[in-house]
Amino acid sequence: MGKVAQSSVKYVIQAKLESGGVVEKPDIVGAVFGQTEGLLGEELDLRELQERGRIGRIEVDVKKKNGKSQASIEIPTSLDATETCLLAASLETIERVGPTTAEISVEEVKDQRTSKRDYIVKRAKQLLEDIETDKPEHRQITKEIREKARKSELTNYRGFNAGPAAEDSEEVIVVEGRADIVNLLKHGVKNTIALGGTSIPDKVFELVQDKQITLFLDGDRGGDLILKEFTDKQKPDYVARAPKDKEVEDITKEQIHKALRDKEPADYVKTTEEDKRPEEIEELNEKLNNLVGTRAVYVLDKNLETVDRFPLKKFEENVRDLESCYAVLLDGEVDGDKIDLLEDITEYVLGMKKTGYVNSSETVIMTREELKPLTT
Repeated sequence: MGKVAQSSVKYVIQAKLESGGVVEKPDIVGAVFGQTEGLLGEELDLRELQERGRIGRIEVDVKKKNGKSQASIEIPTSLDATETCLLAASLETIERVGPTTAEISVEEVKDQRTSKRDYIVKRAKQLLEDIETDKPEHRQITKEIREKARKSELTNYRGFNAGPAAEDSEEVIVVEGRADIVNLLKHGVKNTIALGGTSIPDKVFELVQDKQITLFLDGDRGGDLILKEFTDKQKPDYVARAPKDKEVEDITKEQIHKALRDKEPADYVKTTEEDKRPEEIEELNEKLNNLVGTRAVYVLDKNLETVDRFPLKKFEENVRDLESCYAVLLDGEVDGDKIDLLEDITEYVLGMKKTGYVNSSETVIMTREELKPLTT
């Protein structure tokens, strides 16, 4: 009796049998051969096909339970798709196995070549990754040399990351972080000092008090917040911004030099929040004033309509159920813990006053004290 070579198998017929009584593997194999005989002619007779090596050994796995049998059947073939599917369909005509009734249903005709292609693609990816990993290291070496060259120009100016010309230059460009300086150095701008984050240390103002200051900030809300905090303590001479929604550390040489050419005197620069409709800020202020003494939290949508309210003492449990909103107003103090819970949910947080370190690059924080000058 012939056998299909593993390399020539194209398809595998996978079927399931359920019988009304207990049957054994020989009963099932005998039924498959006996009850399909002659159905499809001599060319597709199972015994003939097996003799010629066009189908392989019929694999049967039988399980018995409660006086009945269930079995999985697999038949490998080297026939084409049409012939294989004809054979598969013929299995479903079997009505008895041994002494009991039975039903066979074909679950799948599996294309073995697809499995091989999936394996080939997966393995090829692994091999490609190995090639990439084991490539000559000239790219990595070049990158490391370039990075070291840039970092070698970084200096420490009284505790702050800075460019090599920061100390001696009459004009200094103040940026947010070290990565901003590295990008500016790469493109020839060396008179830079980094704040080290969105919270501005007072010590930085001592370094730049005798210099002309240009704030060079990201083109997002984080840049707005730094501008507001910086100007509250000391007004810079000029303000330059990266393109909208871009960060200084990522922009190109052309974008850097255009931003610095287009810098504006600080007196003419407004943050995104200052460009908001005055009536919207006024309405937020009014709603906040109305909260005084209530010890409540109000949640507003973009139309400044109240969509939820709850006691301040239940702040944490209620905020965790919020998905998104436009503003959260609370008759209480705004602290870092509250901002951690709110900054991914809302655009504005308004409270009576700030307590401790409160900062966010995602959410605008206002207090009643800050808003009072807007009222008449």
